Amino acid sequence: MHLLVIEDDPLLSRSLTQAMTRHGYTVDALSRVDDAIQALRQGRFDLVLLDLGLPDGSGLGVLEWLRAHADPTPVMILTARDALEDRVRGLDLGADDYLAKPFSITELEARVRALLRRSQQRLDNSVRFGALVLDTRSASAWLNDTSLDLPRREFSLLEALMLNAGRIVQREALENRLFGFDAVGANALDVYVSRLRKRLAGSGLSIRTLRGLGYRLEASRETFDEARRE
Repeated sequence: MHLLVIEDDPLLSRSLTQAMTRHGYTVDALSRVDDAIQALRQGRFDLVLLDLGLPDGSGLGVLEWLRAHADPTPVMILTARDALEDRVRGLDLGADDYLAKPFSITELEARVRALLRRSQQRLDNSVRFGALVLDTRSASAWLNDTSLDLPRREFSLLEALMLNAGRIVQREALENRLFGFDAVGANALDVYVSRLRKRLAGSGLSIRTLRGLGYRLEASRETFDEARRE
């Protein structure tokens, strides 16, 4: 998952980034309205954590821009402003949740998981495809009931492919999800795809490359038929 943190307090921004990264998320952090809107123009995020009091204006401007462009990305407002009118305005503009500072990181993490489940229309933290099971809460995965020890970016790649199993995921979308704004080599994504392919060998699942389009997680006919019987 690719998260955007928009927060001008350096300490809090760093704490949020570290907490979310520990759970397998790719996180980009910004502190200004203009920079945030530019980032949202350039790439897609799975969730935005938004402070209201920013140096160049109100964070509500970011929220207004998102909804004016029909962008449904979930937004959680994080602010010291606890006045009722601020909460009401944020929710009326299309915020999905509201958490007043100071807050518990544990509560924030739970709310983030809930918003992501809702946006993906899932009932729990598990994603399943064939013999693969992925738990977004613990950032862990199993293949045929055997735990896979996945580094953060491999986990993020597997999650993206599993959430879109049987469908093409564009290369650009995967790069954005794994690396955010970090500068990486042209073949960086291919390295992670190759590692996942080795882990899936013999499982009846494969990652297919579609030249010029992207990648697709597929199940063999035997695996598909077995899953239907279950």
